[in-house]
Amino acid sequence: MPRCPDTVENVSRIPQPTLSLQANFASDLPELSIPWQAEETPEPRLLVINEPLAANLGLDPEWLRSQDGVGLLTGNRVPEGAAPVAQAYAGHQFGSYVPRLGDGRALLLGEITDTGGHRRDIHLKGSGRTPFARGGDGRAVVGPMLREYLISEAMHGLGIPTTRSLAVVATGRTVLREEGPLRGAVLTRVAASHLRVGSFQYARNHEDPAVLRRLADRAVELHHPAAAQDENPYLSLLRGVMAAQAGLVAQWLLVGFVHGVMNTDNMTISGETIDYGPCAFIDAFDRNAVYSSIDTGGRYAYGNQPAVAQWNLARFAEALLPLLHEDQERAVSLATEALGEFPREFGTAFSAGMRAKLGLPADSPDETVGTLIDDLLALLQQDHVDYTQFFRRLGHGARGDLGPVQAVFTDRPAFDAWTERWLAFGPDPAAMERTNPVYIPRNHLVEEALEAATAEDLAPLHRLLEAVSEPFHERPGFERYAEPPPEDFGRYRTYCGT
Repeated sequence: MPRCPDTVENVSRIPQPTLSLQANFASDLPELSIPWQAEETPEPRLLVINEPLAANLGLDPEWLRSQDGVGLLTGNRVPEGAAPVAQAYAGHQFGSYVPRLGDGRALLLGEITDTGGHRRDIHLKGSGRTPFARGGDGRAVVGPMLREYLISEAMHGLGIPTTRSLAVVATGRTVLREEGPLRGAVLTRVAASHLRVGSFQYARNHEDPAVLRRLADRAVELHHPAAAQDENPYLSLLRGVMAAQAGLVAQWLLVGFVHGVMNTDNMTISGETIDYGPCAFIDAFDRNAVYSSIDTGGRYAYGNQPAVAQWNLARFAEALLPLLHEDQERAVSLATEALGEFPREFGTAFSAGMRAKLGLPADSPDETVGTLIDDLLALLQQDHVDYTQFFRRLGHGARGDLGPVQAVFTDRPAFDAWTERWLAFGPDPAAMERTNPVYIPRNHLVEEALEAATAEDLAPLHRLLEAVSEPFHERPGFERYAEPPPEDFGRYRTYCGT
């Protein structure tokens, strides 16, 4: 578990280990990046560090607490030979194309090989203005950076592909936002890569057509190596990214996660969840749930996420067209055929996940189970039932205690009829407990933890992290972390923090 923050002075004498940050992206694709340095942090103070992740990366957590370690985590002391860059990418933001976005307040420090032999990006968020800043100050503040740390670790605990957070460091700088002066912070993010659909959109419009091919080759090498052996490796890349995203979005829906800002620059080629800005987990089930303050039209609502993912993948396919076939018409045909597989890919992943949540045998009839799932979701929607608590309690119902789940439905006969059909499959309660979490980062608890952390009390954050890091294991003393929000919590809204 993360420890309480240390002052740099307390741990400044720890010897520096041999650390190498590779600059493969910077050297292989200089057209897609700008060499840059993080701005100086006047009084850096480590707020939270992810010790298990540090160990996985081969980094000593105690050294990361030292002056040199904190210097790495803020980008102020990078190893010799490192070449930090701000990455260039484009993107559709809420459906509108922006040809030049890029890392306006972020830096790729470089790549590291973890203890399992996997290459990982070490990336900063909130490290100061870059040439892509578009008028922003390039800084981040404590609350949103701790939110990303918390939610990304919760997603990891749930087994959902995600970028992860290594640390959050308070910079000692005051940052001005609409709500007033706030404490500045930098987050260190770890990812399989930061290649995005937006990266391909940018490369597609580059004056040198070879840039797109080199980017695609890098994506194949990093994330879909089997595609290199196929007759049309770039078509296989498209199919691989589509399958990864279909599975990812299905997993989001299965746990009630709303990303909130599914722009094409926030869709990874690796299939990892990235960018935890205006995101949240639903409490009461609602297909139309929106938590982002800027999503006024509900484009990225909970139930819209599969359709948006397919739309984003269409933009990816458009960027790949010159590589799919030399004949434009044939390239479009190949892309269209591949994209047509998305509904099946998503449906298969969602159905398999929902079977597991309901404890149903894998070989139960598809059509019958599909109707069972649809009917249940309609009942949950009708009464806005607490999504996480319902499935956990339904597992108890499989053992014979149906009272708590029956009580939340106004149409009791309809739910009882559904229950009779469900029980006829012989659901496995142990399997349900392995699949349905007890704890998620509930919105009221997230806000409570972030408010306390902003006031320099990190204890509620650590306690919530302890709960969501082991979400399927019910533990004494954590009862409040499994409960719905209080009635006076009200309508919930999240913000980008920029």
